[in-house]
Amino acid sequence: MTATSGSDHVPGPERRMLLQACVNGARDAVGHPWLSADASVVADDAARAVAAGAHEVHVHPKDATGRDSLAADDVARWVRAMRSASPGVPVGVTTGAGAEPDVERRLAAIETWTELPDHASVNWHEAGADEVAALLLKRGVAVEAGLWDAAGFEVWKRSPVRGECLRVLIELPDEPTDTLRDHAEGMIAHVELEEPDLPILLHGEEGSTWPGSTSRSSSAWRRASGWKTPCCSPTVRRHRATLRSCGRLWRGYGESDRPATCAAASWGDVR
Repeated sequence: MTATSGSDHVPGPERRMLLQACVNGARDAVGHPWLSADASVVADDAARAVAAGAHEVHVHPKDATGRDSLAADDVARWVRAMRSASPGVPVGVTTGAGAEPDVERRLAAIETWTELPDHASVNWHEAGADEVAALLLKRGVAVEAGLWDAAGFEVWKRSPVRGECLRVLIELPDEPTDTLRDHAEGMIAHVELEEPDLPILLHGEEGSTWPGSTSRSSSAWRRASGWKTPCCSPTVRRHRATLRSCGRLWRGYGESDRPATCAAASWGDVR
C-alpha cells in the first residue's frame, strides 16, 4: 500500500489516546506454564494492567482445556471475570477463525451468547467477516475491524457495515522498524481515505510492539488514537514496570499531540 493521504492530520481535541491490554491471546494455555485457562487468574492480571494505565481489556475466552472458545458458557465466564476484577472497564473478545473455523458454527455460537462483551474484534481477511460483524451489531456488541493486510482492507472497504464499526484495528506484523512504519502509515492512509473519522487502533505484536509505541516522531503514531498491547498473563507478571512505563508514556502526550487513532500494544507474547 502506498497511499499517503492525511500525513499532516492533527488530532482533534475531542479524541483521547486509548491503551487496550490484550491479556492472553490465541495461544493454548498448555503452551506455556505461565498461561492459564482459569478466567479469574487472567482477570487478576487484567486488573494489574488497568492499574498500570490500560483503559480497556481484550481477552480470548478459553474452554476447560485452555483453547480459544466462542461457546456461550466460556464467553460468559471470561467476560464476567474481567468485569468483576475491573468494574466499569470495557471488555472485548475475539471472534477469530482460530476459535471456530466454520463460519456457520461461529455465527451460531455468537447467537447464543448470554453475557455480551462491550465489543468484539472481527478479522476481515477471514471468511464470514461481514456476517459476523452484522450479527454482533444486531446483538448490540460494538465491532473492532481487524485489518491485517491489503486483502483484508479491500474486503472491509466493500463491507456494508464498514461505517458502523467502533474502530479499525490495524495489525502490525513482526517486521523491522522501517518496514513496520511504512506498513502502518500506508494502512492508516487507506483507512482515512475511506472513513476519515473512524478511530484507528494500532496492534503491535512480538518485535513490532515497542518500535511503534515508543516512536513519537512517527507519523503513524501521531495519527493513531490508541495502542493495543497483547500482554499474556505471564508477561504482565514479569513486566509490570513496562506496563507502568507505557502508561507514563501515554500520559506524557499533551492534548495537542496525542494521536488521533487508537492504539493497542501487544507486548511480550510468550515464547
